[in-house]
Amino acid sequence: MTRFPFYLALAGAMLSTAVARQADAEEKVARGKYLVTTSGCHDCHTPWKVGPKGPEPDMSRALSGHPAGFDLPPAPKASGPWIVSASATNTAWSGPWGVSFTANLTPDAETGLGKWSFKNFKDTIRTGRHMGRGRPILPPMPIPMYKNFSDADLEAIFSYLQTIPAITNKVPEPLPPSEVAGK
Repeated sequence: MTRFPFYLALAGAMLSTAVARQADAEEKVARGKYLVTTSGCHDCHTPWKVGPKGPEPDMSRALSGHPAGFDLPPAPKASGPWIVSASATNTAWSGPWGVSFTANLTPDAETGLGKWSFKNFKDTIRTGRHMGRGRPILPPMPIPMYKNFSDADLEAIFSYLQTIPAITNKVPEPLPPSEVAGK
């Protein structure tokens, strides 16, 4: 019967470790939420709507990217010093690169980041290429600034994004400059 206190102490240590891990995970998610909020992710990845005081992010579609099925007319021709235009939802941008549509950052498995690993996410930000090896991430995504996040910050951001509600929203592929009006 002398083993009982040992097993009790072992169980207590295991429980204490599990509680500490849970607290670390919660702190990481909270840090990620802070970074997403202060880094302007909602500015482009959350569709905007007209509210009582003018345009505002539609938080019912938080971080879901350009709304599927929101068809746009051809982008206006760039003229003079005005070389960039944005949709009313602030989720589609046109410029010399063509037209870019902001990505769905929710954990939806089919249309968002649900099947991504942290490595996919980190590689995308570090290289400026989709999944770290695909097509370039286009403006207005501030890759030149975001690639300076530490690995710990990127892990916190990714951890937070995995906790938000999944929204099924298939974002269109970018349009090359040849498909933009006036090009």
